[in-house]
Amino acid sequence: MRATPGSATELVPTDVGDARITWHHRDRAPHGVLLLGHGAGGGIEASDLQAIAAGVDSVAVGLVEQPWRVAGKRLAPAPKTLDAGWLPVVAHVRETVGPDVPVFVGGRSAGARVACRTGAQTGAAGVLALAFPLHPPGKPDRSRAEELLGTGLPTLVVQGARDPFGSPEEFPPLPKQTHRLVALPAGNHAFAVRKSEADVLPDLVRSVGEWVSSRIR
Repeated sequence: MRATPGSATELVPTDVGDARITWHHRDRAPHGVLLLGHGAGGGIEASDLQAIAAGVDSVAVGLVEQPWRVAGKRLAPAPKTLDAGWLPVVAHVRETVGPDVPVFVGGRSAGARVACRTGAQTGAAGVLALAFPLHPPGKPDRSRAEELLGTGLPTLVVQGARDPFGSPEEFPPLPKQTHRLVALPAGNHAFAVRKSEADVLPDLVRSVGEWVSSRIR
């Protein structure tokens, strides 16, 4: 681990290059940690990730940049490479905070898929799936629901009403014992709204904050 002097970031070596964590509310780490990955088309500057990092202060929030982004590449690699760039980050954080601190994993879009695929393996306390890409746009027959349904962990899904990768109505029934779907009244895959619609990010942050707090009580 190589910390960046004078900042709230640190690099974590992986087999596919260095990942980078940008920390928010790090002093809350003894209460819990929420690690969030970005999508395939952007980084941690995504509005939903930034809103959660600023607004959820019951736990430490770490925004994780995949090695391909840290290296300045524009195209995301294959899912197995994304998983390889993620698992060491969670292991590093787990080793740092100790076994008794709940570590939640999640992300938006492709980052949500990574968290769903690897959540049980990492021993996470729960999975946060933002804008889960249920299927490629216009191809509902190519469902990725199995990744979401198979987490085996408490899982919160937050989905915009007009997400072309899967609107809330398109999701299959989720296991009530573990999964919860928050269907926002507006928003596309990036949770952007039309001029006539109210911003959905406050509802998103509130839902995430309440879910995390309920899991660490």
